[in-house]
Amino acid sequence: MQYRSILVTGASGFIAKHLLLQLLEAGHTVRGSIRSLAREEEVREAIRPHLTEPERADKNLSFVALDLARDEGWDAAMEGMDALMHTASPFPLEQPKNAEEIVRPAVDGALRALRAAQKAGIARVIMTSSSVAIMHGAPGAGRAEYTEEDWADLSAPTVTPYVISKTKAERAAWDFVRDEAPEIQLTTINPAFVLGPPLDGVFGTSMQVMERIIDAKDPAVPRFGFPTVDVRDIATMHVAALTKPESIGKRFIGSERFLWFRDMARIVKAAFPQRKIVTRQAPDFIVRILALFDPAIRTIVPVLGRKDEVSAKAAETILGVTFRDAREAVKEAAKGVLKHRK
Repeated sequence: MQYRSILVTGASGFIAKHLLLQLLEAGHTVRGSIRSLAREEEVREAIRPHLTEPERADKNLSFVALDLARDEGWDAAMEGMDALMHTASPFPLEQPKNAEEIVRPAVDGALRALRAAQKAGIARVIMTSSSVAIMHGAPGAGRAEYTEEDWADLSAPTVTPYVISKTKAERAAWDFVRDEAPEIQLTTINPAFVLGPPLDGVFGTSMQVMERIIDAKDPAVPRFGFPTVDVRDIATMHVAALTKPESIGKRFIGSERFLWFRDMARIVKAAFPQRKIVTRQAPDFIVRILALFDPAIRTIVPVLGRKDEVSAKAAETILGVTFRDAREAVKEAAKGVLKHRK
């Protein structure tokens, strides 16, 4: 089946803007959802300069206002659409004290989107989950890497409210399709830590991490890291899934390699030697002390020193994605932050 008209939720997000760009370039008609239509022109202006035919940002892109926590507008948003790409989900830099603040909208939003799609007769759904819904706990027996067969163990000491929100939202989606909507053909994309070039100066949470490096917010860098991926490759995974029937019913990790935070700082320092980038590594006990005063640092304490590896072989073999070097994604992210500050 040809999917010409696509609804993309959370259209103002870092990944979603790249997704809109790639869909428009591929000739799709796209409807993006944002919480407030006041941001419509911001999203258009982010995408327009990168299109080979800039007029597509007006001709083939429209917007609707949707809220993950409210029923209004979802049915109308689905009208005339061939497929749904659900990217919207809360992603705070500082974890809330009450996990339900982000768990509830993530789960309810996923189910609202799926129920509205079912009601509209939309069978093809691609949902943006996260590698955190896979990584926490331990890989399956006999494996050193996490794969799509793994699910986060929500009792693990490394679990944060964000991990809970992404895991429960994805499980809710798979359960809904299995129990209530077997006609829906669901695929989930599970990105690792997403960096790469921002299309404008409105940054997501992962880019705020890059801003910490550029601004030397920390006197020394903590001993932690994560599997990392370029945002353009994650957008490509979403688009590729549309054309690959064999992706239906599957999860796909998006990752190129593991990078320590110190690796990232060194890459930025090499690219911008004139800037005072902190590359010395902080002892773990110092990080634990700093975490008492900085909520953003507090979230990494449970993962200090952990090197969790994931396998993206399924994305390479089934979706046909060739991942960009994550070290280049770090450099592009830093360049983008500095460019859009001017």
